[in-house]
Amino acid sequence: MSTVDPSALAPTFRPAELAGDGFRAVPWSLVGDVERRCREIAAIAADPDVALWNPLAGQTPAHAERWIAGRTAAWESGAAGSFALLDPDRDHLLGNVTVRWVDPFDGLAMIGYWLDPAARGRGLATRAVQAVTRWSFESVGARRIELAHATGNSASCGVALRAGYPLEGTLRDSHRFGDDQYHDEHLHARLATD
Repeated sequence: MSTVDPSALAPTFRPAELAGDGFRAVPWSLVGDVERRCREIAAIAADPDVALWNPLAGQTPAHAERWIAGRTAAWESGAAGSFALLDPDRDHLLGNVTVRWVDPFDGLAMIGYWLDPAARGRGLATRAVQAVTRWSFESVGARRIELAHATGNSASCGVALRAGYPLEGTLRDSHRFGDDQYHDEHLHARLATD
């Protein structure tokens, strides 16, 4: 009697490059010039908003290299798809969007993002989240994608709403953020049928 490994049946994230308005979304495993990307990540990690709402284990180039290795490993295992958002003209790192499985057998995923401060305020996060969301529904087979952010992070709430993720509720004392305090989070979600 042969048995089937259930993980072999789960949908997986396969690296793909996505083009968008004002960005290229490139899997971290394909980003190239890792030394440059590590310096860019370290600079972004020092931003107070990133440090509070999306603390990166990338405060130094060595930390950033480990962070990139973790994103690459997630692609290789099929557990998540992490995209470097690159300026299509200058090849500068603009940010990151990651979608990961919460329950691949149920088609439930979660999406998150962060941006370089210089890339904020022009709709980039919204467009990038929309592109990765479409890809997740069409190419990966996600059924529902959730997006959670601290209730105090009004910029992230705006991104979620503009990207088509309606607010579903508040998760109390849900997540410990960069200030080492638990914060309530807003839960937003999109369905493949939306």
